[in-house]
Amino acid sequence: MRAPLIVITVADHDADLDPARVALVNARYADGIRRAGGLPILISANATAEQRATAFANMEGLLLSGGADVHPDRYNEAIDGAVEMDVARDALEWEAIAAADARALPIFGICRGMQLLNVHRGGSLLQHVEGQVGAPYPATPALTHPLNVQDGTRLAQILGDVRAPLAVNSYHHQAVTPERLAPGLHASAFAESPRGMLVEGLEAPGERFVLGVQCHPERTESSPADLERVWAAFVQAAARTPGAAGGGVAQSGT
Repeated sequence: MRAPLIVITVADHDADLDPARVALVNARYADGIRRAGGLPILISANATAEQRATAFANMEGLLLSGGADVHPDRYNEAIDGAVEMDVARDALEWEAIAAADARALPIFGICRGMQLLNVHRGGSLLQHVEGQVGAPYPATPALTHPLNVQDGTRLAQILGDVRAPLAVNSYHHQAVTPERLAPGLHASAFAESPRGMLVEGLEAPGERFVLGVQCHPERTESSPADLERVWAAFVQAAARTPGAAGGGVAQSGT
């Protein structure tokens, strides 16, 4: 299998965040792509218009990583629990999804990435759920909970013979609920919470790979090994993408 180019949207080193922690977190996403045979390029909201255009023209898959809350303006609601929002990143990822959709490229969303994908498709978010955030990364041990994967979904197909609930990590305080799931997306996994059932896996029907998970499979020390199959399926889908437009890609300032 050839190594497809995967654009990863990430937090900005220049934002009001700990640079060392941001670098560690971002590196885990790139490592996940490399393990599966892809070529990662990280792009943040500080990328220029030219850098964005070049990256989006050449990408063969899009990974939306975890991070800050999506601003409720994106789903026409007032702030009611959302904190540490990043409107510049919201705009970057809105543009990235549009570029991926224009060429029917594979999309994989993790945590915030899954939530942003749901909002982009017309859904909304529950802005706060108690008891879902573990100790700040990279502190251990991670908070975990059972994930129930739904039969007949793409996620279930990827996981193959895995049928028992998976023990997955939890680093989120916002969530997608069944009633907030975007039209056209299907729930592929659920988890219980103090606010009721949460959608912790979602996907688009059809042949195109569009999938999100609420947990963090890039954090292999607290993820079941079965989730490595999701990285592989995403990169394999990107490898089947017709040739990208344009020439080389210059990495952004992340």
